[in-house]
Amino acid sequence: MNQTELTELVLGLKDKGLTVAFAESCTAGMLASEFVKAKGSSDVLKGSLVVYQPSVKQKLLGVKKETLDLYTAESQQVTNEMVMGLKKALDADISIATTGLAGPGASENEEKPVGTMFVSFLYDGKAEEFREVFKGNTESIRKQLVEFIFKKLKGVLEQHYDR
Repeated sequence: MNQTELTELVLGLKDKGLTVAFAESCTAGMLASEFVKAKGSSDVLKGSLVVYQPSVKQKLLGVKKETLDLYTAESQQVTNEMVMGLKKALDADISIATTGLAGPGASENEEKPVGTMFVSFLYDGKAEEFREVFKGNTESIRKQLVEFIFKKLKGVLEQHYDR
């Protein structure tokens, strides 16, 4: 999403009076950093929590230890608990959480290779979850994930709020 498109997205959210919050693991603040490049972002972004380590996911977002132990920190189940904790913590209109495997050394396997990303959106009483696999190096995977989330956010705005 180029700068003009991102600004259009942020201004669209602002026009509807909507706020956004992020819970970031593998993106480590990149989502918020890119989002605030858009004009109007200070009226839309409530905040972003970087919750990289499992213990921080537990402490700040209430992710259950049992969920982490059973499914691993890089899973849809953990991402879903992250987004629920984010909604409780920051109460944005649209809450977005993400975890994943941007590089080797975590819970990757044949079914969940490096590049597997999990995203959860919570808005207007609805929840949506996404599992995507991106190719490339760590930085490229993280950038692709940010782009994916911004495009999904645009879709949420158009489908659910532009009426």
